[in-house]
Amino acid sequence: MKANQTVKVNHKELVKWVLDMAKMCNPDRIVWIDGSQKQKKELEREAFKTGELIQLNQKLLPGCIYHRTAVNDVARTEHLTFICTPDKEEAGPTNNWMSPEEGYARAGAIFKNSMIGRTMYVIPFSMGPINSEFSKIGVELTDSIYVVLNMLIMTRAGDKVLRFLGEKGQFTKCLHGKAERDINKRLILHFPNDNTIWSVGSGYGGNVLLGKKCLSLRIASFLGKHEGWLAEHMLIIGIEDKSGKTTYIAAAFPSACGKTNLAMLIPPEGLKKKGYKVWTVGDDIAWMRVKQDGSLWAINPESGFFGVLPGTNTKTNANAIATMQRNTIYTNVLLKEDGTVWWEGADGPVPERGVDWTGKPWTPYLKDENGAPVKGANPNSRFTAPIKQCPTASPLLDSPEGVPISALVFGGRRARLAPLIYESFNWQHGVFTGSIMASEITAAQYGAQGTVRRDPMAMIPFCGYNMGDYFAHWLKIGKELKNKPGIFHVNWFRTDADGRFLWPGFGDNLRVLEWIIKRCDGQVNAQKTPIGYVPLKEDIDLEGLEIDKKDMEELLKVDKSEWKSEVEDIKNFYDKFGTRMPAELLEELDALKKRLEQPDN
Repeated sequence: MKANQTVKVNHKELVKWVLDMAKMCNPDRIVWIDGSQKQKKELEREAFKTGELIQLNQKLLPGCIYHRTAVNDVARTEHLTFICTPDKEEAGPTNNWMSPEEGYARAGAIFKNSMIGRTMYVIPFSMGPINSEFSKIGVELTDSIYVVLNMLIMTRAGDKVLRFLGEKGQFTKCLHGKAERDINKRLILHFPNDNTIWSVGSGYGGNVLLGKKCLSLRIASFLGKHEGWLAEHMLIIGIEDKSGKTTYIAAAFPSACGKTNLAMLIPPEGLKKKGYKVWTVGDDIAWMRVKQDGSLWAINPESGFFGVLPGTNTKTNANAIATMQRNTIYTNVLLKEDGTVWWEGADGPVPERGVDWTGKPWTPYLKDENGAPVKGANPNSRFTAPIKQCPTASPLLDSPEGVPISALVFGGRRARLAPLIYESFNWQHGVFTGSIMASEITAAQYGAQGTVRRDPMAMIPFCGYNMGDYFAHWLKIGKELKNKPGIFHVNWFRTDADGRFLWPGFGDNLRVLEWIIKRCDGQVNAQKTPIGYVPLKEDIDLEGLEIDKKDMEELLKVDKSEWKSEVEDIKNFYDKFGTRMPAELLEELDALKKRLEQPDN
């Protein structure tokens, strides 16, 4: 077994672990990733030869490459994702649980000799700026060049991380192997007490880029609980006004709620004269700490975007389109004859032909056995691109201090219940607001349409421990904060009786964020309702927006009868957590119930 090392590795635990994993997986050689452009190009050329990757048209898409995953391997496999703790209660009712002994044994049997004839790549990486107190180091072992190239975009990786790690630095042990890419031999396992992640049998990014959801949320949320910080499924944006003051907001949304679009928001015409600029710090993950002054500060631990492509175009997200014009990895899209790519909802005309995401010839006239059109791109097709290529990339992306958070925003997709925007009464009530987050399933999602799916803080799939303890941790953080951010809830998806969306969304969401900033600065009043503070209609700037007065009233309406029904559903959800459910949130639920019973003034 051959190995290359451009930096002398003096970390005995790291070297021993790499050799132990290599003994199990049995690769032909070991290659240490140094983070250099030279090595990156060599890996690309090797992958082009084997067909693992395809080089795209370098004149039209410079530095861009294309990859197809296995047809049975196109998304995160939640039912095969486990938290492995000695006690099942530690994982809680919202996670799949497996004992560490069973996890290591089952995955180890699949890993055994799975890298014969392959190369094991060693990727030292940092989530967050290498010199930041926020950051965490990981080392991922993988037999996939696709994973290496994605990790070079999504993280800070290479020799500089090894040098920072030194002889005794802590790191998360991340082992990935494609094995046979057989769904019956696929496991994504997290061992929080061992600071270890094992993923085997998958090649899809969400299952195999182990610095992303696996470390940055599942393991990091566990570390944050024990170390006193928050690892959250949140975007971070800065909104700069014409005076040069920038206000930073972190926001959590379940899938299909416009998270990436909000992270790269373009101000609407009606507000441009106010001179707003929007800065993108991150579109997916926020790590937040209480600083010495009692304020909440955050970093985005990632250095890239791993975004969904269908429906993305210059109208829905012009900044995303600009970001992916170079140095981007495209996964599971249509390959056009000119060596460029296409997906459903992309700009320009639909191509007459191409090769679809499964590798088959495609035309827009193809139908499946049920007569439905055959899609050229997978509905979960992705792009991986460096954040710094985004036109709105924040100049503070690499700041080890992070950015100060003035407001936290939770959101969901509710047709009738939740108003466009409301503010929580205080931090405890804000945690309650986040804990009851929910969305109604759309036609594009799996499940009965209109069914309410609870997703507290958008963390149901990603919390690495018992969610009852997670709520308690949020409450504890609030007690440490002297300068508490305001906590808000938004709903861009309210409809009228005919199902028509009442709010335009996209860039116009800045109008709501402007109200949030004004509330944080004490510039505007609000109307108190049973669920929180709702804006006065005149305090949301609607200039340049054609919206009916009645629609605006409906957008801000709080219907007591609908919320009374919601209370019972929240109680049923809370019951899942038994004695782990914090008493403070049960008190908030009871207080909401009482406020809803009070007569209107």
